[in-house]
Amino acid sequence: MRSFGYTVAENPADAVRIAAETPNSTFVAGGTDLLNLMKDGVQAHDHLVDVNHLDIAGVTVDGEAVRIGGLARMRQVADHPVVRREFPVLSQALLASASPQVRNMAAIGGNLLQRTRCGYFRDSGSACNKRVPGTGCPAINGHNRGHSILGGSDHCIATHPSDLAVALVALDATVHVLGPGGDRAVPVADFYLLPEATPERENALRPGELITGVSVPHAPVAAHSQYLKLRDRASFEFAVVSVAAALQMNGRTVRDVRLAFGGVGTRPWRDPRVEAALRGRELTAATMADAGRVLVSDAVAHEGNRFKIELVQRALVSILSDLGGIR
Repeated sequence: MRSFGYTVAENPADAVRIAAETPNSTFVAGGTDLLNLMKDGVQAHDHLVDVNHLDIAGVTVDGEAVRIGGLARMRQVADHPVVRREFPVLSQALLASASPQVRNMAAIGGNLLQRTRCGYFRDSGSACNKRVPGTGCPAINGHNRGHSILGGSDHCIATHPSDLAVALVALDATVHVLGPGGDRAVPVADFYLLPEATPERENALRPGELITGVSVPHAPVAAHSQYLKLRDRASFEFAVVSVAAALQMNGRTVRDVRLAFGGVGTRPWRDPRVEAALRGRELTAATMADAGRVLVSDAVAHEGNRFKIELVQRALVSILSDLGGIR
């Protein structure tokens, strides 16, 4: 691990100024992902700007939204009574993430910016277009069991790892950032970028921008929501397939539904066509199967991850059946 400079910022404007004035710098809070990447030689920075002293760690509630500070810790948000009551999918997604120790340390902003768990990306001795553009994507013809079936390109098929991001996409959340140009709000659905020909660009952040918070709008459908995570072991494991679902019924008919998927896309995956296949229809085995087929209609599987096509459809049926009271 090479040497680097270190500065403690006293306020958000100070943090952004230091980052903008210091070449090859980045922000650090909990450091649960960043420091491992630096130790492994996957990322290298000349300067770290410590943002832990900034006053953006709270969770507040008003008539429009729950507002989560960028430095709020994962456990803090998961345990918040309003989050648990009005946005259970969000609380469940956070509690299904990492380990208790990591959840106590990791900040919301850092969780949204965590990097993929693709083994080729995390091995500094392997080629990887995301880490070193133009070197290739060995996963396409290599070990790809954990990789995407949706949103990939000839340059990258790595999945996005955040459970939290999947839940936030389903809830139509907004990411708030501060940068040299001032404050900016980005819908979380637009925050993450498809790899296309530039997989090294993972999100819509501009140089020097800091995530100051996330707002999650109140919506009746959000109170009846769940997060289903299928993984290889019960703790400290990333999703093979996950589903964030919110469902509002009118009798046996779907009045409103929000769905997002993890473990299958190069970004947290939401397809309006899937929700349209359910909204206004009776929730039956047939309509859920129809929605699943829509979801995977554009899937591109590889030798190791072809099983995800069936698995994600089964996961969708399972969570909708639970929410809809279908036995």
